Amino acid sequence: MKRQEQELAEALQAADDALEHLYAAQGQLRSAGNWGLFDIVAGGFLASAVKRSKMKDAQRELDAARSALAVFVRELHDVEGADGVHIETDGFVSAIDLFLDNPFVDLYVQTQIDSARERVAAAIEQVEEIRDQLSRRRASS
Repeated sequence: MKRQEQELAEALQAADDALEHLYAAQGQLRSAGNWGLFDIVAGGFLASAVKRSKMKDAQRELDAARSALAVFVRELHDVEGADGVHIETDGFVSAIDLFLDNPFVDLYVQTQIDSARERVAAAIEQVEEIRDQLSRRRASS
């Protein structure tokens, strides 16, 4: 296998790894968002606790995605000196939500979840686009 083909294969695998974590985070954020809406409407400690659990799961996936994206960027540099991929995944404000369970805090947390969902969707789109370009390049070589 030629060196460039190997680098392409490694970059594609790194993209797949990053996408796996980004998709998982997207699912957890979707679930957290649904629980967040329920928390706003019906409220209660249980809804806040489940929402917080989903947010923690999403944060774990985002941390794993951040690491996988770093590997992906390194592999991209080996292939074609790409500019790299960046995702901003700020921490969530979940602890305050459990202790200050009121509609204003719930609305704020919901906007944070929605914002994180948008950033994850953008990162997925960017990685998928680069992955498609790599796949086409690999197929043509």
